[in-house]
Amino acid sequence: MLPTFALSAAMLLWASAFIALKIVFAVFDPLAVLFARMVLASCCILPLLWQRGERWRYQRGDWRWMLAMGLAEPCLYFLFEAQALVNTSAAQASVITATLPLLTGVGAMLFLHERMSRRSWLGLAISFAGVLWLTLDNQVSAQAPNPVLGNALEFCAMLCATGYVLIAKRLSLRYSALAITGMQTLLGSVWFGAALLTPWAHWPTHFPPLPSLLVVYLGVCVTLGAYGLYTWAVSKMPVSRASAFINLIPLFTVILAWLLLGETLVAPQWFACLLVLGGVLLGRERPTSVLAEG
Repeated sequence: MLPTFALSAAMLLWASAFIALKIVFAVFDPLAVLFARMVLASCCILPLLWQRGERWRYQRGDWRWMLAMGLAEPCLYFLFEAQALVNTSAAQASVITATLPLLTGVGAMLFLHERMSRRSWLGLAISFAGVLWLTLDNQVSAQAPNPVLGNALEFCAMLCATGYVLIAKRLSLRYSALAITGMQTLLGSVWFGAALLTPWAHWPTHFPPLPSLLVVYLGVCVTLGAYGLYTWAVSKMPVSRASAFINLIPLFTVILAWLLLGETLVAPQWFACLLVLGGVLLGRERPTSVLAEG
């Protein structure tokens, strides 16, 4: 039961991140927020790794997988999601995350030799239709000034997240969840720190209390907690089963966005959301692996 509780807690933390990011991006440059988030998480993880005296079973070529994982997430993933949340609502962006289990299923079929049934393929097609409907239903609002662009960018973030999950599963055979999370935060600190030195970045000049506290929350609770819990759970069960918990993120986020941000969805958007979630539920049949789980 521990992996199940860990995954549920990780989903709640990730759902709350959509709300926190909408608030902090209205005050701070997204690059500054992401850099601070990675640095805070690194400062928490490095002492833990040092205290545990963890020994890594490094194999030749692992550095390529580490760099690829860090590039997929947090680097490209957060860049896409940051711009997505600037352009669309937290509720709509969270619905796009429901496609991740099926995207992961396709990735597991291609790279981990897990089979996908016809039912899974049908669910994938239905969920993609819902994503297209939600994206093309251009409901402009104060919370979603450019929903078409925002939803498309969030889908790109899900493609990056798929790469992260598959690589993390591979690395979890030799590295702990804490070590993998530490790799991510260190690479993210370097990536976003370098990005802050470009002419397009803006260093913050004032630090309002609530957004500043939310940045700390994102760095410590969400980045460290959610990624650590999820990576640990993935190491204890098949990727396809763990990724199904992603379906909880839209539910948690829509509730939190309604309670804290006053966001609402119009009728066509609700139908699109139901189509996405219906496709995901239809396709959530557990694939059969032809290889032993690591």
